[in-house]
Amino acid sequence: MFDNINLDEFWDDNDYALKEYVLNPVSDHYIQEIEHELGYKLPESYIYLMKKHNGGVPRNACCPCREKTSWADDHVAIEGIFGIGREKSSSLCGECGSQFMIDEWHYPAIGVAICDCPSAGHDMIFLDYRECGPDGEPKVVHVDQEYNYKITELAPDFETFIEMLKNDADFNIDDDEIE
Repeated sequence: MFDNINLDEFWDDNDYALKEYVLNPVSDHYIQEIEHELGYKLPESYIYLMKKHNGGVPRNACCPCREKTSWADDHVAIEGIFGIGREKSSSLCGECGSQFMIDEWHYPAIGVAICDCPSAGHDMIFLDYRECGPDGEPKVVHVDQEYNYKITELAPDFETFIEMLKNDADFNIDDDEIE
């Protein structure tokens, strides 16, 4: 798994990441508990990555996309990846986790919010289970509240999404692009 990236260099363990995202290691029993609470089976690649490092801020935090979003013409940015747990607000079942975004921010109930974006809640990255059902392999999508909750597919699965992440320096970012 994740043959195309070096996981030892993937995370940026700065003070903010450690405070807001990184959780303690998880057991298989705890993962099952969180899956039950969410109502979805988490992808094996997500579980694998979280067992190595449970949540955090990736060094490369931009994902190319084919459609314009409220963030940019050719990519979306993520703030952090939610870890498996509920202890921190930026975790799957945390205070600002998946169910909160659906209940309070009215995001569509298509699956599990896994990444927040620098827009402070105005767009999110979700595991989209609409086609595969709660036990299948979900796509990774960007949901853009600023565009009437428009859903844009980013990757066919979580592993591909992680391998697609690039540094923001790889994009021509013009302040006029960000609305």
